[in-house]
Amino acid sequence: MSKLTKKQKVVYAKLDLNKQYKLTEAAALLKEVTFTKFDASVDIAVRLGVDPRKANQMVRGVVTLPHGTGKTVRVLVLCTPDKEAEAQAAGADHVGLDDYLEKIKGGWTDIDVIICTPSVMAKVGTLGRVLGPRGLMPNPKTGTVTMEVGKAVQDVKGGKIDFKVDKQGIVHAAIGKVSFETSKIVENAQELLNTVVKLKPQALKGTYMKSVYLSSTMSPGLCVDMKSIGAAD
Repeated sequence: MSKLTKKQKVVYAKLDLNKQYKLTEAAALLKEVTFTKFDASVDIAVRLGVDPRKANQMVRGVVTLPHGTGKTVRVLVLCTPDKEAEAQAAGADHVGLDDYLEKIKGGWTDIDVIICTPSVMAKVGTLGRVLGPRGLMPNPKTGTVTMEVGKAVQDVKGGKIDFKVDKQGIVHAAIGKVSFETSKIVENAQELLNTVVKLKPQALKGTYMKSVYLSSTMSPGLCVDMKSIGAAD
């Protein structure tokens, strides 16, 4: 972090990085301690007591954040011509098939989400090496392989995100922007946490949710008191 100004030092003096904050407190403090010239993202990190290497302890899901992410989501729909008008009407940024597959083969990935119809999945699957590492591969489980391309576009644009636990057992997600009202950050966080709780693997023994941290793009992580989110177990 760059050198702090006097104002920043005063604000940082309020922080106790060993303290567990109520979710509302953490969200409000984040707004105070984020000093970026841009509207920083608010991120949540949920450490789970799962072993992601075991298939029966994999945690993956989708959630629609009530107030969206605050981010403009660029959507590509890969489909046959009969579905193009539906995708365009729903607000997709790019619609097509073979020409976009060629662009992606050439290294173009200037998009956030790809939605496709089941019939073209075989073609899309050949680009797994490019799309997989970037988290762009469509998946029926997250609603991005569907015949209802219009609804899928609207859902993604309206704040639907997918998440999965990483190799360290942590779920990371962007749940808004620092410019959001505190109550909206809290409601988005709670919605994601409620969804993670519902996905607790039956095979798991011991504590499921170990810790929750809230941070922004340029702030320290604030530890959230589990009791304040109704997720203590």
